[in-house]
Order: sequence, then structure tokens, then C-alpha cells
Amino acid sequence: MRILITNDDGINAPGLAVLEAIAADVAGPAGEVWTVAPAFEQSGVGHCISYSRPMMLMELGPRRFAAEGTPADCVLAAIGEAMPGRPDLVLSGVNRGNNAGENTLYSGTIGAALEAALQGIRAIALSQYLGPRNKGTDRTFAAAARFGAEVVRRLVETAPWDAGTDYPLFYNVNFPPVPAGDVRGMKAVPQGRRPGVYFSTEPARSPSGRNFVWIKGGPQHGASAPDTDVSVSLDGHISVTPMRADLTAHDRLAGLGELLR
Repeated sequence: MRILITNDDGINAPGLAVLEAIAADVAGPAGEVWTVAPAFEQSGVGHCISYSRPMMLMELGPRRFAAEGTPADCVLAAIGEAMPGRPDLVLSGVNRGNNAGENTLYSGTIGAALEAALQGIRAIALSQYLGPRNKGTDRTFAAAARFGAEVVRRLVETAPWDAGTDYPLFYNVNFPPVPAGDVRGMKAVPQGRRPGVYFSTEPARSPSGRNFVWIKGGPQHGASAPDTDVSVSLDGHISVTPMRADLTAHDRLAGLGELLR
């Protein structure tokens, strides 16, 4: 198997090293692991692509590249330039922090998997939830490191993949914020929503007197509806969510059609 890995935390992020090990395990001795990741952190860029400017693509070693672009750019650069032929699988992550609930709408980690899916390539996004039991220690990515290869292998071998549809599936995986030994298994769940959690701004002034604004995230451990990616992750489970790029509110189409007659 030929696997492409990327992320939004940057080419030197510790989570990418974890993903390299996961990919090598899944690819096997006869497989290949290719890395095309952003040269610098690209968190929060979503599915952004840099179509209005060129990006530098730097070869750092065998099958290893850094791109001055977004995660989605990295997928495009890999399949269009860096790799001879297309990958069988794209893995994005392992993100430092969760991409559950509303975070999925902003995530560059998700954006890379989404772009791969639109290109007709199987893709999985992987993120590591942070919390008091794993944040700031050498065990930050322990749950992802222990269970990542198993989750990827099970999805590749047994999960549905409808690459022939207009908006094919990709998968979003979040590892819980607990030590690896306390992981309670996997659950297939929908995307949740943390009520009242929004991005906000904080003003700042430079020494030269110029005004700036920092973007601030909201609390990540707030409650969400039961049996969603947020709630099961906080309960110690690995959340697995099938996703598509289709943003249509299908449940509202029929009623809207009646109103527009």
C-alpha cells in the first residue's frame, strides 16, 4: 500500500512523527509512506487552497517534502508533483488537539482529508484530544500511537468507501484525552456541537503602537449531545465519524420547495 501523510501542524510537529509510525505499520514492509506537509503551522485554515499564488515545494529527503501551503495544497502537490502515481490512502494528522464538534468546520487536518476524498482517494483524519490526563506530558499522543494503526486498518479493510459518488466518504477519528491504557474502545458517532462555544477576539497593541487582534478559541471540554464525537471522546472512547463534503441541508429541501412554489 502507498500511503500519503500530511497535517496542519507542520512538517516538524510531533503528531506527524506519530502518524509516520502508524502509516509504516499499515503500509507494511512492501509498502511506501510519502510525506508532504506544510512547512509551517496551518491550523484553522480548513479546506483553503492557494490557487492565487504559487507555493514552494521542498524535498527534504526520500519521499519527504515540505510545502509552503495549506494541508489541502499538500495533497494536491503530492498527487500532482511529488509522488509518481497516486496514493492508495491519505492520512492527515495526528493533530494536536481535537477535531470534533464545530472544530471540524475550521480544521486544516479535516481539509486535507476532504481534498483527498474529492480527488477520489480514501482518506482518514486523525486527531488527539487534549486534557488534564494527557496534556503537557510525554503521553500526549499515547492513545493515538497505540491504537492508530488498528483504527486505520479496520477502516481500510472493513468500512464502506463510496469513491464513485459525487461526494465520497472520508473518516474523522478522534482519540480521547486519556492514557492509552484507559481507552474504552471505538464508537461510530455523528459530529456534535458544543453549545455556546465560539471563536472570539482579544485586542493587543504592539510596542510601536499598532493595534492587532488575536483570535481565541472556546472551551474544548464542554458538553455536547450524547453519542456524538465530543461526548464519546470525553468519555474515553475513540470516535469515528463518516463525513462528506455535501453541505446541503437535505432535511429542509422538501419544505423549502413547498414554500417556493
